[in-house]
Amino acid sequence: MSESTDPSASPAAPEAAAAQQEQSLPKATSATTNDVPAFGWSGYAERVNGRFAMLGFVAVLLIEALSGDTFLRWAGLVP
Repeated sequence: MSESTDPSASPAAPEAAAAQQEQSLPKATSATTNDVPAFGWSGYAERVNGRFAMLGFVAVLLIEALSGDTFLRWAGLVP
């Protein structure tokens, strides 16, 4: 029996084809910037974290304005 010398017959060929296809696809970017979403200390992650922090701060201000009491007293954390 003779073995095939075709490079696509090797076990690494599907991995190489997948890597080549992955390189040809454009990376997903944010809807508002050209940043690529990433975890960790990236500009994209910090921007999203800051936006959620601003929403939380506005929510606390609304609770205080509508209830007429401090957030800590409203939440039952201070007697």
